[in-house]
Amino acid sequence: MKTIATASGKVILFGEHAVVYGRPAIAIPVTGIKAVAVVEESAGEIFIRAPDIGKEFYFKEAPPEDPLRLLVELTLRHLGWENARGFTITIRSEIPIARGFGSGAAVSTAIVRALCAYFGQEMAPEEISAIVYEVEKIYHGTPSGIDNTVIAYEMPVFFIKGQKPLPFKAGCPLTIIIGDTGVASPTRDVVLWVRGQWERNKARYERLFDQIGEVALAGKEAAERGDLRKVGELMDENHNLLRELGVSSPELDRLVEIARKAGALGAKLSGAGWGGNMIALVEEEAIPRVYQALKEAGAVMLFTSRISG
Repeated sequence: MKTIATASGKVILFGEHAVVYGRPAIAIPVTGIKAVAVVEESAGEIFIRAPDIGKEFYFKEAPPEDPLRLLVELTLRHLGWENARGFTITIRSEIPIARGFGSGAAVSTAIVRALCAYFGQEMAPEEISAIVYEVEKIYHGTPSGIDNTVIAYEMPVFFIKGQKPLPFKAGCPLTIIIGDTGVASPTRDVVLWVRGQWERNKARYERLFDQIGEVALAGKEAAERGDLRKVGELMDENHNLLRELGVSSPELDRLVEIARKAGALGAKLSGAGWGGNMIALVEEEAIPRVYQALKEAGAVMLFTSRISG
């Protein structure tokens, strides 16, 4: 007996960091990169393999706070199979780690889906998202919940922490080029740094969060009416606010500027910052030019993602 499930990566279109503090954000799945989980029958105790990160262990031998153990434990409890044994979980992922693609949430979602299939049960996206969120706390400290939400629902979402996510539909197709700086930047480290800055100067950071939230709202409205040029302008504004927040980097700023000069309508960092990836909004005819410019500038990976109108 064997089941296989996948989950896509994600990028944030608007609103990173401010979303942790209750402001709105928009996130989209990146279906071109995926995590894969395979559950197959085996003898003995539950065994977990994650060869991409050099981990393999028996479920019961892992510490309770191990994210993979916790995820399996929560999923089995939810399915009513707490005492299950006799299977192996193997996880592979092509999603770069610590780059803002939601790799941890994607791996978790793939595992939950594979376990549901193995035990012949279904779980609604909101249930999957809630389980994955508990593990996101280990990875990120104080996560907003946006990664697990967009990946579990696998559709563009308008998200406010603590509220039901809303499906997001653009008024016309949006094409995004994603450029990876190649610089690893663990989300937890950046989120905790921002938290420290906020605690030391709440007035300044609340003002910045408000501005980022306003940009996210305006970006949603512009995208819904199909105003690509306005969406691009707002992406530029969002990036400038994230620079002021202190989470950009020379590598990100360089790729953002190169994308704009090559004809992108707008560009910004996406995710925690200090590395990871940037995104550029492009019209169809500009795709080859922007793609090539980012490649020549040293982007280590390039992806194209489209949001249908």
